[in-house]
Amino acid sequence: MSFSELGLVPELLRALEAEGYTLPTPIQAQSIPLVIAGHDLLAAAQTGTGKTAAFTLPILHKLSGTSPRPLPRVLVLVPTRELAAQVGESVRTYGKQLPGFRTAVIFGGVGMNPQIDQFRRGVDIVVATPGRLLDLVQQRVANLSGVETLVLDEADRMLDMGFIHDIRRILKSLPAKRQNLMFSATFNPEIRSLAQTFLRDPVSVDVAPRNTPTELVEQRVHPVDKARKTALIAHLVQAGDWKQVLIFTRTKHGANRLADQLAKQGISTAAIHGNKSQNARTKALAEFKAGSVRVLVATDIAARGIDIDQLPHVINHELPNVPEDYVHRIGRTGRAGMSGEAISLVCPDEREYLRDIQKLLKREIPSSLVAGFEPGSLPDAAERERNASAPQSPRANHHNNNGGGHRQGQPRHRSGSGKPASPGGGRHAPGKPRHAGGGQRSSSRGASGGAR
Repeated sequence: MSFSELGLVPELLRALEAEGYTLPTPIQAQSIPLVIAGHDLLAAAQTGTGKTAAFTLPILHKLSGTSPRPLPRVLVLVPTRELAAQVGESVRTYGKQLPGFRTAVIFGGVGMNPQIDQFRRGVDIVVATPGRLLDLVQQRVANLSGVETLVLDEADRMLDMGFIHDIRRILKSLPAKRQNLMFSATFNPEIRSLAQTFLRDPVSVDVAPRNTPTELVEQRVHPVDKARKTALIAHLVQAGDWKQVLIFTRTKHGANRLADQLAKQGISTAAIHGNKSQNARTKALAEFKAGSVRVLVATDIAARGIDIDQLPHVINHELPNVPEDYVHRIGRTGRAGMSGEAISLVCPDEREYLRDIQKLLKREIPSSLVAGFEPGSLPDAAERERNASAPQSPRANHHNNNGGGHRQGQPRHRSGSGKPASPGGGRHAPGKPRHAGGGQRSSSRGASGGAR
């Protein structure tokens, strides 16, 4: 099935063609007609399958036959600043041939006055994190009485992050008659309970087994003592000459500490987390995507929404204590029809977390020892003292400027048909062809793995 068969207007088809997208992913093929028809939707798909385009394209299609209005008509709620920015970018990319529609991306950690000005000038589509939007609603700046379509993106993550009360307050500001779309990587009982509170006779779309990672990600466990995890990461990155590695830590302090330690080993490293200023987070992410920063260390909240084409390596410095978070983490790689590698460094006191993850996955993750880093092989006291006193390499491109963060913490499809898929993953690096879901390339820029 092609995008033209889904009934999208010519302006959207031209924008998709300009981006090199040819075929919809399963979540897009099933969701787009339902949204266009006006149904409420409860959709589940694992990360990297094109959820963003599954709602942005039909929403833009419905707006295309109308004129811009002063009050927002579409509200998209997302859990993090990074995801808000990426959804806003997708709206602008796909809607660039539609006349005059204005999009506002609203999140904390930045000044409020420019956002107030956007509402006063008039905006058609609002993409927002719940906390900052609620602030603007309570200040009577954001008038949401004209919203016709509400989207909750990554609803499971918003529940995990404690946004449920903010969301319920925002819902009270919306008109009772509206279309509601909820997208989630999981259909757990909490998600179904939330869906029952505001979805009206929804159609359910579930295109992938729940709580399972993409088949394109090779997963491995390296048992190692806690005290040697950082040294093992430095060894893996340097010995393998890895150019782009996303590392997850459990805490903000841990992210800063690990980034500092890797930078002292001469590995260009940046950290992003909720305490970083938005400018620092945006700069670190841009430099990581561009390749000037080799390693990005992130907490779960900050990494949600990171969407990078062909990201080859993800490392869990510590295992998450919520098994579902493991799936979200490793889903940052294995996108756009490309393979990826997810490595977890597991010390003895994390074995219970590993068991819970494997129970969720219904499979055992292969485990292997790295020579010289076997558990119990810590250097003796004299060697540790020599290592501590040895001169270190200069820090390379490390960013560590904290800022006052606000309370916040797509995708490509692998087609089984051998045909090119369409928008699903992140933006591709300049000069690099985007690979088709099944291996074929489009005749122009290379088919992508699915619209975002």
